[in-house]
Amino acid sequence: MIRRVTSDTLDTKRQTEVGTPEQQSTVTQILQSVKEDGDAALRLWTEKLDRVALEPQAFRVQPEEVARAYEKTPQHLVTALRGAGERIQRFHERQRRVSWWETDDDGTILGQRFIPLATVGLYVPGGRAAYPSSVLMNAIPARVAGVRRIAMVTPPMKDGTIHPAILVAADIAGVKEIYKVGGAQAIAALAYGTESLPQVDKIVGPGNIYVALAKRAVFGLVDIDMIAGPSEIVVLADHNAHPAYIAADLLSQAEHDPHASAVLVTTSAELADAVESELTRQCERLSRSDIAAASLRNHGAICVVGSLEEGLTVVNRLAPEHLELMVDAPWALLGKIKNAGAVFLGPHSPEPVGDYWAGPNHVLPTNGTARFSSPLGVDDFVKRSSVIAYNRNALERDADHIITLAENEGLGAHAEAIRIRFSR
Repeated sequence: MIRRVTSDTLDTKRQTEVGTPEQQSTVTQILQSVKEDGDAALRLWTEKLDRVALEPQAFRVQPEEVARAYEKTPQHLVTALRGAGERIQRFHERQRRVSWWETDDDGTILGQRFIPLATVGLYVPGGRAAYPSSVLMNAIPARVAGVRRIAMVTPPMKDGTIHPAILVAADIAGVKEIYKVGGAQAIAALAYGTESLPQVDKIVGPGNIYVALAKRAVFGLVDIDMIAGPSEIVVLADHNAHPAYIAADLLSQAEHDPHASAVLVTTSAELADAVESELTRQCERLSRSDIAAASLRNHGAICVVGSLEEGLTVVNRLAPEHLELMVDAPWALLGKIKNAGAVFLGPHSPEPVGDYWAGPNHVLPTNGTARFSSPLGVDDFVKRSSVIAYNRNALERDADHIITLAENEGLGAHAEAIRIRFSR
């Protein structure tokens, strides 16, 4: 079910999906048509791809639809979403940046301002599954950052409605602007704007290959969060780790997608054997056993290493989205972890705690990009402006140095902009 590899051959990085020529052509066609025809194109593509006929005035979700969503959503789910939302907000409030100023003795003022983005578009997948937790994880940091307008887009179901739990999560997260539009056409609407859906400054949220290709295509006109790959988990374990726990946690990611990656790195051959047996036993009981089995077969691995130090080297090379430290002293290893989207310490911190409840964001870098990128957070929804305020004395003090640097680069007008202030 799962392959055995050595530390020097273990590599879960996969080529980022770029789509087939046909998929790229379709996305290009959709983007161009929405750019040129606005709402008419949205209506056409929604009917063609989602099999739902909606007039433009019906794209936007009305308050009464949100009220009905609460009636259709089980109370225990509403309670859980509210609890998760509170924890996510509390965590992200600690990420807020504060503008700062520094005044020198000569009166020069230098500083940095943090300014929230004005508008953000949030894409929420639809279709066969609903993921209200993703609504919370994407919308709450934006709201904490101070974004005034959050426009959420999501594909309608066959009856022209949005899954009730999605609407409840959006309401809990403070999102009031919601549209029944999905796919590449929704990305186009957010990027270019239409008659009913004004343009945004940044687009966040996961989607299928068509959404990913569309986000990549409009990047530059608007900002995007990332092009996320399939989910990943790596467990670093010693001989005392519980094999049933490890197997369950590996399967919690494998069930996402046949392309998801679940990897065990351990110092114990006995534990490796026990985990492999547990994977077979537990996978058979899963409702998504076919998906999990395909993930383990094609992208899973068990790697036995000679020491925890060797294991740490492997883990840092993999730079996983999720990393669990199932060792006797996880805190002692934390400082040696250089590349990971999120780190879970000890046997009672399973990955789903981070997915749903703990508070840190579950939108994480994948496919080794934790080497240089970070989880989604408040910083993704603010921009920085530098502030420079010189007085005459300070400018006179630094003028010769500035002129020297400008003339060295052949930029005479730069130098003259300094000289002119002292030539009259």
